[in-house]
Amino acid sequence: MVGSKILAWAESPWDYWSHRSTPLVLLSGKTIVGGLLGGWIGVELVKKRFGVRRATGDLFVFPLVIGIAIGRMGCVLTGLPDHTYGVHTSLPWGVDFGDGARHPTQLYEIGFVLLLGLVIFWKSRREYWNGELFVWFMGGYLGFRLVVEFIKPRHVYFGVISAIQIACVLGLIECFRRLAQNFQHSTPNVQRPTEAMSHE
Repeated sequence: MVGSKILAWAESPWDYWSHRSTPLVLLSGKTIVGGLLGGWIGVELVKKRFGVRRATGDLFVFPLVIGIAIGRMGCVLTGLPDHTYGVHTSLPWGVDFGDGARHPTQLYEIGFVLLLGLVIFWKSRREYWNGELFVWFMGGYLGFRLVVEFIKPRHVYFGVISAIQIACVLGLIECFRRLAQNFQHSTPNVQRPTEAMSHE
């Protein structure tokens, strides 16, 4: 919740600043990217505090896929007030949310996460190291968001990249680090499909 809120403020700083005297506006808005990264950081801190060394994210992958897909359908139905649409487009699949045809980035995201879920499901039927499914999910989703943000209205930093994209890059760096680390030392942690339901 904290990560989701902080990144939302960073993504639209001037909008929130202009309503700084209205607490309800300051408390509104959130971003999935911030929620995922904030949750990941929070879990890692708790695990470190209690000495938990085993990865715990694999079981969350498919619920996250379904949850994001359902949530984005709600974003489509909400329309302009949700601020999750893309920039204006003349492409034939553009959706008019009330101010002209825009990229339906919410629908792009639904299609992507469902496809990502299918790929990870295929991966889950084969050997994988503990925590690998979650890392692939995070890497895939953050990579998608890094790209799709370029066709969404956004406040940019350094003249080119938004706060969400900066967060995506940082998350991707951690995903690549974990993939590289575990591919070098994967043998002790390899899981077989029959073991997938028993780990946490």
